[in-house]
Amino acid sequence: MSNWICDLLGTDGEKLLTHRCGTIAKERLSLPGPDFIDRVFTLSDRSPRVLGNLARLAGHGRLAGTGYMSILPVDQGIEHSAGASFAPNPEYFDPENIVRLAIEGGCNAVASTFGVLGICARKFAHKIPFIVKINHNELLTYPNKFEQIMFGEVERAYDMGAAAVGATVYFGSQDSGHEIIEVAEAFSHAHELGMATVLWCYLRNKEFKKDKDYHVSADLTGQANHLGVTMQADVIKQKLPENNGGYKALNVGGVSYGKYDERMYTQLTTDHPIDLTRYQVANCYMGRCGLINSGGASGKHDLADAVRTAVINKRAGGMGLISGRKAFQRPMKDGVELLNKIQDVYLDPGVTVA
Repeated sequence: MSNWICDLLGTDGEKLLTHRCGTIAKERLSLPGPDFIDRVFTLSDRSPRVLGNLARLAGHGRLAGTGYMSILPVDQGIEHSAGASFAPNPEYFDPENIVRLAIEGGCNAVASTFGVLGICARKFAHKIPFIVKINHNELLTYPNKFEQIMFGEVERAYDMGAAAVGATVYFGSQDSGHEIIEVAEAFSHAHELGMATVLWCYLRNKEFKKDKDYHVSADLTGQANHLGVTMQADVIKQKLPENNGGYKALNVGGVSYGKYDERMYTQLTTDHPIDLTRYQVANCYMGRCGLINSGGASGKHDLADAVRTAVINKRAGGMGLISGRKAFQRPMKDGVELLNKIQDVYLDPGVTVA
Protein backbone atom coordinates (compact mmCIF):
# COMPACT_ATOMS: atom_id res chain seq x y z
CA MET A 1 0.00 0.00 0.00
CA SER A 2 1.20 3.49 -0.80
CA ASN A 3 2.62 5.32 2.21
CA TRP A 4 0.94 8.57 1.24
CA ILE A 5 -2.50 7.00 1.82
CA CYS A 6 -1.51 6.08 5.37
CA ASP A 7 -0.08 9.56 5.91
CA LEU A 8 -3.27 11.30 4.76
CA LEU A 9 -5.49 9.05 6.88
CA GLY A 10 -3.44 9.94 9.94
CA THR A 11 -4.69 8.44 13.19
CA ASP A 12 -7.63 6.80 11.35
CA GLY A 13 -5.24 4.84 9.14
CA GLU A 14 -5.09 1.59 11.08
CA LYS A 15 -8.81 1.67 11.84
CA LEU A 16 -9.73 2.06 8.18
CA LEU A 17 -7.05 -0.02 6.48
CA THR A 18 -7.03 -3.12 8.70
CA HIS A 19 -10.75 -3.46 9.39
CA ARG A 20 -12.47 -6.73 8.50
CA CYS A 21 -16.22 -6.56 8.02
CA GLY A 22 -17.99 -9.02 10.31
CA THR A 23 -21.53 -8.00 9.39
CA ILE A 24 -22.25 -8.64 5.70
CA ALA A 25 -19.40 -10.70 4.23
CA LYS A 26 -17.75 -9.43 1.06
CA GLU A 27 -18.30 -12.86 -0.52
CA ARG A 28 -22.03 -12.08 -0.60
CA LEU A 29 -21.52 -8.96 -2.70
CA SER A 30 -21.24 -8.37 -6.43
CA LEU A 31 -17.97 -6.49 -6.29
CA PRO A 32 -16.57 -4.11 -8.92
CA GLY A 33 -14.10 -5.63 -11.36
CA PRO A 34 -13.10 -5.67 -15.03
CA ASP A 35 -15.91 -8.16 -15.78
CA PHE A 36 -18.63 -6.38 -13.78
CA ILE A 37 -20.91 -5.64 -16.74
CA ASP A 38 -20.60 -9.18 -18.10
CA ARG A 39 -21.01 -10.71 -14.64
CA VAL A 40 -23.94 -8.57 -13.46
CA PHE A 41 -25.72 -6.44 -16.04
CA THR A 42 -25.82 -8.96 -18.89
CA LEU A 43 -28.13 -10.98 -16.63
CA SER A 44 -30.52 -8.02 -16.32
CA ASP A 45 -33.19 -6.56 -18.58
CA ARG A 46 -30.82 -3.78 -19.77
CA SER A 47 -30.66 -3.62 -23.56
CA PRO A 48 -27.46 -4.02 -25.59
CA ARG A 49 -27.39 -0.24 -26.08
CA VAL A 50 -27.56 0.35 -22.33
CA LEU A 51 -24.80 -2.21 -21.82
CA GLY A 52 -22.76 -0.35 -24.40
CA ASN A 53 -23.12 2.94 -22.56
CA LEU A 54 -22.34 1.30 -19.22
CA ALA A 55 -19.19 0.00 -20.91
CA ARG A 56 -18.40 3.55 -22.10
CA LEU A 57 -18.60 4.78 -18.51
CA ALA A 58 -16.51 1.92 -17.17
CA GLY A 59 -13.96 2.09 -19.99
CA HIS A 60 -12.89 5.73 -19.82
CA GLY A 61 -10.29 7.60 -17.82
CA ARG A 62 -7.59 6.42 -15.45
CA LEU A 63 -9.88 3.80 -13.89
CA ALA A 64 -10.82 2.26 -17.25
CA GLY A 65 -11.13 -1.50 -17.06
CA THR A 66 -11.07 -1.71 -13.26
CA GLY A 67 -14.81 -1.68 -12.59
CA TYR A 68 -14.44 1.48 -10.52
CA MET A 69 -15.62 5.00 -11.41
CA SER A 70 -14.43 8.53 -10.75
CA ILE A 71 -17.00 11.11 -11.83
CA LEU A 72 -16.85 14.91 -11.81
CA PRO A 73 -20.31 16.38 -11.01
CA VAL A 74 -20.90 20.09 -11.53
CA ASP A 75 -24.56 20.96 -11.13
CA GLN A 76 -23.92 23.28 -8.21
CA GLY A 77 -24.54 26.33 -10.38
CA ILE A 78 -28.22 25.52 -9.92
CA GLU A 79 -28.25 23.46 -6.72
CA HIS A 80 -26.10 25.91 -4.71
CA SER A 81 -26.27 28.99 -7.00
CA ALA A 82 -23.61 29.88 -9.55
CA GLY A 83 -22.07 32.78 -7.68
CA ALA A 84 -21.64 30.87 -4.43
CA SER A 85 -20.25 27.84 -6.26
CA PHE A 86 -17.87 29.51 -8.71
CA ALA A 87 -16.66 32.53 -6.74
CA PRO A 88 -13.68 30.52 -5.40
CA ASN A 89 -12.62 29.91 -9.03
CA PRO A 90 -14.55 32.00 -11.59
CA GLU A 91 -13.10 30.15 -14.60
CA TYR A 92 -15.75 27.48 -14.00
CA PHE A 93 -18.51 29.86 -15.02
CA ASP A 94 -17.31 28.69 -18.47
CA PRO A 95 -18.74 25.19 -19.15
CA GLU A 96 -15.74 24.23 -21.28
CA ASN A 97 -13.48 24.37 -18.24
CA ILE A 98 -15.78 22.00 -16.38
CA VAL A 99 -15.43 19.39 -19.10
CA ARG A 100 -11.70 20.04 -19.41
CA LEU A 101 -11.25 19.39 -15.69
CA ALA A 102 -12.98 16.02 -16.04
CA ILE A 103 -10.83 15.08 -19.05
CA GLU A 104 -7.52 16.27 -17.62
CA GLY A 105 -8.46 14.77 -14.26
CA GLY A 106 -8.80 11.31 -15.80
CA CYS A 107 -12.46 10.88 -14.87
CA ASN A 108 -14.76 8.19 -16.24
CA ALA A 109 -17.44 10.80 -16.96
CA VAL A 110 -18.59 14.36 -16.39
CA ALA A 111 -22.04 14.98 -14.90
CA SER A 112 -23.67 18.36 -15.38
CA THR A 113 -26.72 20.25 -16.59
CA PHE A 114 -28.43 20.38 -19.97
CA GLY A 115 -26.98 23.85 -20.43
CA VAL A 116 -23.37 23.10 -19.45
CA LEU A 117 -23.04 19.94 -21.52
CA GLY A 118 -25.20 21.14 -24.39
CA ILE A 119 -23.22 24.32 -25.02
CA CYS A 120 -20.04 22.33 -25.71
CA ALA A 121 -21.45 18.96 -26.75
CA ARG A 122 -20.05 18.94 -30.29
CA LYS A 123 -16.56 19.58 -28.98
CA PHE A 124 -16.51 17.05 -26.16
CA ALA A 125 -19.30 14.44 -26.36
CA HIS A 126 -17.00 12.05 -28.23
CA LYS A 127 -14.06 12.69 -25.89
CA ILE A 128 -15.60 11.86 -22.50
CA PRO A 129 -18.92 10.25 -21.51
CA PHE A 130 -21.63 12.76 -20.58
CA ILE A 131 -24.09 12.24 -17.72
CA VAL A 132 -26.84 14.81 -18.17
CA LYS A 133 -28.53 15.83 -14.92
CA ILE A 134 -32.18 16.24 -15.85
CA ASN A 135 -33.68 17.72 -12.67
CA HIS A 136 -32.59 20.23 -10.05
CA ASN A 137 -33.60 22.18 -6.98
CA GLU A 138 -33.20 25.89 -7.79
CA LEU A 139 -32.55 28.46 -5.08
CA LEU A 140 -34.05 31.61 -6.60
CA THR A 141 -37.64 31.03 -5.47
CA TYR A 142 -38.41 32.99 -2.31
CA PRO A 143 -38.64 31.60 0.25
CA ASN A 144 -36.31 28.78 -0.77
CA LYS A 145 -37.93 25.39 -1.11
CA PHE A 146 -36.62 21.88 -1.66
CA GLU A 147 -38.22 20.41 -4.75
CA GLN A 148 -36.58 18.69 -7.69
CA ILE A 149 -38.04 19.86 -10.99
CA MET A 150 -37.29 18.78 -14.55
CA PHE A 151 -35.11 21.14 -16.60
CA GLY A 152 -35.37 19.34 -19.93
CA GLU A 153 -36.34 16.17 -21.75
CA VAL A 154 -34.58 12.83 -21.87
CA GLU A 155 -34.50 12.99 -25.68
CA ARG A 156 -32.31 16.09 -25.50
CA ALA A 157 -29.70 14.19 -23.52
CA TYR A 158 -29.84 11.41 -26.10
CA ASP A 159 -29.44 13.91 -28.95
CA MET A 160 -26.27 15.38 -27.44
CA GLY A 161 -24.73 11.90 -27.26
CA ALA A 162 -24.96 11.34 -23.52
CA ALA A 163 -23.98 7.96 -22.10
CA ALA A 164 -26.33 8.39 -19.15
CA VAL A 165 -28.87 10.63 -17.48
CA GLY A 166 -28.79 11.55 -13.82
CA ALA A 167 -31.52 12.74 -11.49
CA THR A 168 -32.15 13.48 -7.82
CA VAL A 169 -35.01 12.36 -5.60
CA TYR A 170 -35.46 13.98 -2.19
CA PHE A 171 -36.64 10.88 -0.36
CA GLY A 172 -38.60 11.70 2.78
CA SER A 173 -39.76 15.09 1.50
CA GLN A 174 -43.36 16.13 0.88
CA ASP A 175 -42.61 16.13 -2.84
CA SER A 176 -40.94 12.71 -2.92
CA GLY A 177 -43.94 10.82 -4.31
CA HIS A 178 -44.12 13.11 -7.34
CA GLU A 179 -40.35 12.99 -7.83
CA ILE A 180 -40.24 9.18 -7.63
CA ILE A 181 -42.90 8.82 -10.31
CA GLU A 182 -41.37 11.49 -12.57
CA VAL A 183 -37.80 10.17 -12.33
CA ALA A 184 -38.83 6.53 -12.68
CA GLU A 185 -40.62 7.38 -15.92
CA ALA A 186 -37.61 9.35 -17.15
CA PHE A 187 -35.25 6.47 -16.32
CA SER A 188 -37.49 4.01 -18.14
CA HIS A 189 -37.41 6.23 -21.22
CA ALA A 190 -33.64 6.67 -20.94
CA HIS A 191 -33.22 2.89 -20.91
CA GLU A 192 -35.47 2.63 -23.97
CA LEU A 193 -33.14 5.04 -25.76
CA GLY A 194 -30.08 3.07 -24.64
CA MET A 195 -28.71 5.38 -21.92
CA ALA A 196 -27.61 4.35 -18.44
CA THR A 197 -29.14 5.92 -15.32
CA VAL A 198 -27.57 7.47 -12.21
CA LEU A 199 -29.68 8.47 -9.20
CA TRP A 200 -28.71 11.00 -6.53
CA CYS A 201 -30.51 9.33 -3.56
CA TYR A 202 -30.76 12.19 -1.08
CA LEU A 203 -32.90 12.54 2.03
CA ARG A 204 -34.65 15.83 2.75
CA ASN A 205 -36.93 16.49 5.72
CA LYS A 206 -36.42 18.89 8.62
CA GLU A 207 -37.70 16.20 10.99
CA PHE A 208 -34.63 14.09 10.19
CA LYS A 209 -32.55 16.46 12.31
CA LYS A 210 -32.82 15.41 15.94
CA ASP A 211 -29.94 14.87 18.34
CA LYS A 212 -27.96 14.07 15.17
CA ASP A 213 -28.45 14.78 11.49
CA TYR A 214 -30.11 11.58 10.33
CA HIS A 215 -30.01 12.69 6.70
CA VAL A 216 -26.70 10.78 6.77
CA SER A 217 -27.76 7.76 8.85
CA ALA A 218 -26.96 4.35 7.40
CA ASP A 219 -30.46 2.96 7.92
CA LEU A 220 -32.32 5.82 6.21
CA THR A 221 -29.82 6.33 3.38
CA GLY A 222 -29.76 2.56 2.89
CA GLN A 223 -33.51 2.53 2.38
CA ALA A 224 -33.23 5.46 -0.03
CA ASN A 225 -30.71 3.39 -2.01
CA HIS A 226 -33.13 0.47 -2.05
CA LEU A 227 -35.88 2.69 -3.43
CA GLY A 228 -33.43 4.03 -6.00
CA VAL A 229 -32.44 0.65 -7.43
CA THR A 230 -36.13 -0.28 -7.48
CA MET A 231 -36.54 2.66 -9.86
CA GLN A 232 -33.89 0.92 -12.01
CA ALA A 233 -31.02 3.26 -11.35
CA ASP A 234 -27.88 1.55 -12.66
CA VAL A 235 -25.64 3.55 -10.30
CA ILE A 236 -26.55 5.10 -6.95
CA LYS A 237 -24.96 8.31 -5.67
CA GLN A 238 -25.21 8.63 -1.90
CA LYS A 239 -23.63 10.62 0.89
CA LEU A 240 -21.22 8.72 3.09
CA PRO A 241 -23.06 7.60 6.26
CA GLU A 242 -21.99 9.36 9.45
CA ASN A 243 -24.31 7.72 12.00
CA ASN A 244 -27.09 5.16 12.34
CA GLY A 245 -30.45 4.78 14.06
CA GLY A 246 -32.56 7.21 12.10
CA TYR A 247 -35.63 5.02 12.33
CA LYS A 248 -35.24 4.73 16.10
CA ALA A 249 -34.82 8.47 16.54
CA LEU A 250 -37.99 9.16 14.57
CA ASN A 251 -40.06 6.57 16.43
CA VAL A 252 -40.33 8.46 19.72
CA GLY A 253 -43.06 10.33 21.53
CA GLY A 254 -45.82 8.10 20.19
CA VAL A 255 -44.79 8.71 16.57
CA SER A 256 -44.82 5.70 14.24
CA TYR A 257 -42.47 6.02 11.28
CA GLY A 258 -41.39 3.41 8.75
CA LYS A 259 -40.36 -0.13 9.71
CA TYR A 260 -37.14 -1.44 11.20
CA ASP A 261 -35.73 -4.61 12.70
CA GLU A 262 -33.30 -4.50 15.63
CA ARG A 263 -30.96 -6.79 13.68
CA MET A 264 -30.31 -3.88 11.31
CA TYR A 265 -28.27 -2.41 14.16
CA THR A 266 -26.98 -5.51 15.96
CA GLN A 267 -26.09 -7.84 13.05
CA LEU A 268 -26.04 -5.88 9.78
CA THR A 269 -24.09 -2.83 10.97
CA THR A 270 -21.68 -1.59 13.60
CA ASP A 271 -20.56 1.97 14.25
CA HIS A 272 -17.51 1.50 12.02
CA PRO A 273 -17.72 3.73 8.89
CA ILE A 274 -16.89 0.81 6.57
CA ASP A 275 -19.66 -1.32 8.06
CA LEU A 276 -22.13 1.56 7.79
CA THR A 277 -21.22 2.00 4.12
CA ARG A 278 -21.39 -1.78 3.58
CA TYR A 279 -25.04 -1.51 4.61
CA GLN A 280 -25.56 1.09 1.88
CA VAL A 281 -23.97 -1.30 -0.64
CA ALA A 282 -26.21 -4.12 0.55
CA ASN A 283 -29.25 -1.98 -0.20
CA CYS A 284 -28.01 -1.56 -3.78
CA TYR A 285 -28.98 -5.20 -4.43
CA MET A 286 -25.80 -6.40 -2.70
CA GLY A 287 -23.65 -4.39 -5.10
CA ARG A 288 -25.40 -5.39 -8.33
CA CYS A 289 -26.01 -1.66 -8.81
CA GLY A 290 -22.89 0.33 -8.04
CA LEU A 291 -22.65 2.67 -5.05
CA ILE A 292 -20.66 5.84 -5.57
CA ASN A 293 -20.31 8.09 -2.55
CA SER A 294 -20.12 11.85 -2.80
CA GLY A 295 -17.08 13.86 -1.80
CA GLY A 296 -19.00 16.56 0.06
CA ALA A 297 -18.37 20.27 0.42
CA SER A 298 -14.97 21.86 0.05
CA GLY A 299 -13.08 22.58 3.28
CA LYS A 300 -9.66 22.93 4.89
CA HIS A 301 -8.67 19.27 4.50
CA ASP A 302 -10.09 18.41 1.09
CA LEU A 303 -7.40 15.96 -0.02
CA ALA A 304 -7.38 14.00 3.23
CA ASP A 305 -11.20 13.97 3.38
CA ALA A 306 -11.51 12.80 -0.23
CA VAL A 307 -8.97 10.01 0.22
CA ARG A 308 -10.69 8.91 3.43
CA THR A 309 -14.05 8.72 1.64
CA ALA A 310 -12.49 6.77 -1.24
CA VAL A 311 -10.88 4.27 1.15
CA ILE A 312 -14.17 3.72 2.99
CA ASN A 313 -16.16 3.34 -0.23
CA LYS A 314 -13.71 0.90 -1.80
CA ARG A 315 -13.24 -1.20 1.33
CA ALA A 316 -17.04 -1.32 1.82
CA GLY A 317 -17.53 -2.75 -1.69
CA GLY A 318 -18.56 0.48 -3.40
CA MET A 319 -17.89 1.39 -7.02
CA GLY A 320 -16.26 4.78 -6.73
CA LEU A 321 -16.41 8.42 -5.83
CA ILE A 322 -18.16 11.43 -7.30
CA SER A 323 -16.39 14.61 -6.24
CA GLY A 324 -17.23 18.11 -7.44
CA ARG A 325 -16.67 21.10 -5.15
CA LYS A 326 -13.43 19.74 -3.73
CA ALA A 327 -12.08 19.62 -7.31
CA PHE A 328 -13.46 22.72 -9.04
CA GLN A 329 -13.29 25.21 -6.18
CA ARG A 330 -9.50 25.44 -6.60
CA PRO A 331 -7.06 26.03 -9.50
CA MET A 332 -7.45 23.44 -12.25
CA LYS A 333 -3.99 21.97 -11.65
CA ASP A 334 -4.84 21.35 -8.01
CA GLY A 335 -8.25 19.96 -8.95
CA VAL A 336 -6.64 17.49 -11.34
CA GLU A 337 -4.23 16.42 -8.61
CA LEU A 338 -7.07 15.82 -6.14
CA LEU A 339 -9.06 13.75 -8.66
CA ASN A 340 -5.95 11.72 -9.45
CA LYS A 341 -5.34 11.00 -5.77
CA ILE A 342 -8.90 9.71 -5.41
CA GLN A 343 -8.36 7.46 -8.41
CA ASP A 344 -5.04 6.25 -7.02
CA VAL A 345 -6.88 4.77 -4.04
CA TYR A 346 -8.91 2.56 -6.40
CA LEU A 347 -5.81 1.69 -8.40
CA ASP A 348 -3.83 0.69 -5.29
CA PRO A 349 -3.98 -3.12 -4.84
CA GLY A 350 -3.10 -2.69 -1.17
CA VAL A 351 -6.49 -1.08 -0.46
CA THR A 352 -8.68 -4.19 -0.42
CA VAL A 353 -12.36 -4.91 0.21
CA ALA A 354 -12.90 -5.48 3.92
